[in-house]
Amino acid sequence: MLSASEPRLDVSAAYDVQRAGIELRRRSGERFAGVKMGFTSRAKMVQMGVDDVIWGQLTDRMLIESTAEVSGLIHPRVEPEIVFLVGRDVTRAADVDTAVAGVAVGYEILDSRYDGFKFTLADVIADNASASGFGVGAWRDPRDVAGLANVGMILEIDGRVVQTGSSAAILGDPMRALRAAARLATDAGIVLRAGDIVLAGAATAAVPLPKDAHVRVTGAGLGSVEVTTR
Repeated sequence: MLSASEPRLDVSAAYDVQRAGIELRRRSGERFAGVKMGFTSRAKMVQMGVDDVIWGQLTDRMLIESTAEVSGLIHPRVEPEIVFLVGRDVTRAADVDTAVAGVAVGYEILDSRYDGFKFTLADVIADNASASGFGVGAWRDPRDVAGLANVGMILEIDGRVVQTGSSAAILGDPMRALRAAARLATDAGIVLRAGDIVLAGAATAAVPLPKDAHVRVTGAGLGSVEVTTR
């Protein structure tokens, strides 16, 4: 763990490390695409042994269309997500509720540099909250979505249900995660702009993601999204 060699690594320093990593990505041509929230579900907190909400940054190269390359990852995992599309620039966190242009079901592929996903809070923040890749289903107009506080979600791998859960696991309501994302982003001097996305957090614990697998995430009233790994 990074904290083992750098015992003075605290949360503030860890976010500095995260920003430095994202800057390296930008220098290689990647573009900022949004933010992801971490440890927003109780199942996730228990799984990872932490109890703090964290966030990481997404880039355009993390977006997966239909096929995910996992053979080069260390130990990939996947989890079901509620995803928000930002429709206009959010210069104040208080404005984010009215800035949502779309809602979708999605998934996040996690990967960690740390053996066995064992890390401190500062470690995982420095590792950009384990962000590796993400996929998004069809966008729905938020005005047409009956409610996000209790969306039933199913995660399938090769046709077998491996996790079921509810969006209620995401801070009780994914909108709370969206607001937290906007607050943390603005506090860090980042403006969420039109076209950016927010991964609100996982509705279930993450599960190992094997090679040569077919993954489907379904959200009641939101449709589904699929990905094949290789």
